[in-house]
Amino acid sequence: MKLTITRQNLHSGLGAVSASIPTRTTLPVLSNVLLETEEDALWISGTDLDVWIRIKVPAQIVEGGSITIPGRKLQELTRELPDEPVDLHIRGHQVEIDCGYSRIKLNGLPSEEFPNLPAIEFEEGWKVPEKSLITLINTTSFAVSQEESRPILNGVLWELDDGRMSMVATNGHRLARTAVKVESTGGRRADLIVPPAALAQVARLFDGDGELTVARGGNHLGFCSESKEVYTRLIDGKYPNYEQVIPKDNDKSARVSRTAMEAAVRRIAVVASASTRRVKLAFENDRVHLDAMTPDLGEAHDEVELDYQGDGIEIGFNANYLLEVLGKMPTQEVKFSFKTAERATTIEPTDGDLEYLCLIMPLRLVD
Repeated sequence: MKLTITRQNLHSGLGAVSASIPTRTTLPVLSNVLLETEEDALWISGTDLDVWIRIKVPAQIVEGGSITIPGRKLQELTRELPDEPVDLHIRGHQVEIDCGYSRIKLNGLPSEEFPNLPAIEFEEGWKVPEKSLITLINTTSFAVSQEESRPILNGVLWELDDGRMSMVATNGHRLARTAVKVESTGGRRADLIVPPAALAQVARLFDGDGELTVARGGNHLGFCSESKEVYTRLIDGKYPNYEQVIPKDNDKSARVSRTAMEAAVRRIAVVASASTRRVKLAFENDRVHLDAMTPDLGEAHDEVELDYQGDGIEIGFNANYLLEVLGKMPTQEVKFSFKTAERATTIEPTDGDLEYLCLIMPLRLVD
């Protein structure tokens, strides 16, 4: 293999795949990136066996071939090279790197040792707008469970249907659901449970301007554009019926400035208990009173003006959950809906085209 590539293209490609390189592994080849030539391009791949990332960057190919090279070392080296063309030449299992007056040799491993990409036929996949997919990811994946006792909740449910797709994530105490309309997803329905780590890479790598293809092959899912590919294992199992926990009869509602509420919660959360993060919200006609107290630390009170409909109610929440939800809301005004202090509260944007709902289970106000 022999090629010439700009330092910027090589560095950007390595940066794109670096997130898939494990920091610790018992398989030495997983610390490497796979370099493969194509006509006028170089493919760079990395994987931790859960997520695969593959990026194509322009290059002048003199002689085709493939090899694996220590990924982080090559990235570190490329960052320090002068901004001049980089020549890569493979001799056996070693890469010679020439750039300006710099001459470096790195030992590699045969490309045959690198794990194969999942076998996926993208011709049979769904066409998905990048912008819509990134919106779904950014507004839901924060709510997944971090506990290993229920693996299904460690993933995001992605529901694809013709003309509509949605994502749902929950940890049993909070839930986020977003749906968007699309022209067509291909006419076939699918329910997929996707690890959030893979979705984070999709949101990071794709720029939101075009359309990508999503396809399933066995227990793997692939995301593909002309120059970027992401693959991931799917989570096996049946996702819980989340519709059952979304209340339909909440008869008390409050409309409030998102930024004002977020700022007030952030202030009083400073003195909330480190274990429960509990804050109390007392809603009345024209304002909400926010309180937090930790006996060995102190107490805090704040108020925010709002428009409230219904009988007064006092309700407790985990401050971190509130802040995460308010931070994801796409509008300046949000709507809280309640039934009682013991039942789930929903939070939604008050306008805009996004079909978005978050749910938070309340905390007891008395220990």
